[in-house]
Amino acid sequence: MIRHHTVDVGDITMHVAEQGEGDPIVLCHGFPGLGYSWRHQMQALADAGYRAIAPDMRGYGASSAPTDVRVYDRTHTVADMVGLLDALDIDRAVFGGHDFGAHLVWDLPARAPDRVVALAQFSVPRVARMPVRPSVAFEYMAKQHFLHLHYFQRPGVAEAELDARPREFLAKLFHALSGDGRYLDCWGFPSDGNGYLDVLPEPPALPWSWLSEAEFDVYVDEFARTGFTGGLNWYRAEDLVWEQNAGLHDTPVAVPTTFIVGAQDPVLQMMGADPLAQTADRVPGLQSTHVIPGAGHFVQMEAAGEVNRILVDFLDGL
Repeated sequence: MIRHHTVDVGDITMHVAEQGEGDPIVLCHGFPGLGYSWRHQMQALADAGYRAIAPDMRGYGASSAPTDVRVYDRTHTVADMVGLLDALDIDRAVFGGHDFGAHLVWDLPARAPDRVVALAQFSVPRVARMPVRPSVAFEYMAKQHFLHLHYFQRPGVAEAELDARPREFLAKLFHALSGDGRYLDCWGFPSDGNGYLDVLPEPPALPWSWLSEAEFDVYVDEFARTGFTGGLNWYRAEDLVWEQNAGLHDTPVAVPTTFIVGAQDPVLQMMGADPLAQTADRVPGLQSTHVIPGAGHFVQMEAAGEVNRILVDFLDGL
């Protein structure tokens, strides 16, 4: 049975879903996600004797969503995770992250080393720090083709489009990023004159093999209620995070780590040359890498059974 509650963490109130007893694992979602994005893992982890903890991250769902971009920097997001452990009276935990949650979790061993047991990372490899500010790199790439990372930078622009049509946006993005999608078709469009909904391919009607209409409606209802600004602010804080990580990004990740990614995840094609090899070089604690055939970006939903087996095996081996 999933337990829902809220905790006060620094400057925000955080909604948390929990299931199970035992050693804790905190699961951090990305964009456009919710703690609900880990629904398939919660029961499996609880059944295996673990305490699964899935917060709505800062800016999402039933957690607070400050409007100030500056409070989505790495200082605040790390403090959220430390504060969550404190509020739950947990000394140390395994952390798992997907998408922007993975970006955050990669930084935790360097920033909160006494609170991290191990990492279970999804989708986003650990690669070299950008040599220039992210916004500068995004602007350059956006001159070649449409790039969501650039489109999201200007406050108010993406919201005007996405908040008005959350159902259409979520359906298009979820499918485009899946193993059956064609996300990189977006790169065939110019930036000028196009919004995100203009460049994302049309999805087939729900249900899909990995997402029911009822599950999809949970996302639609939440983002229709909250809007997308909180999630977009994680993108808009990228320059701040880049500055704050100047002396920390290259710190080797020595804690035990497993990395899980869908073979069709477009992120693998967006992260530079041989991102899995880069991850192996930068994560001496890496115990295993799992590339799941047929799965895309939302691997924890698209291949839930395989992911759950990998997660439980990893945790049992710690």
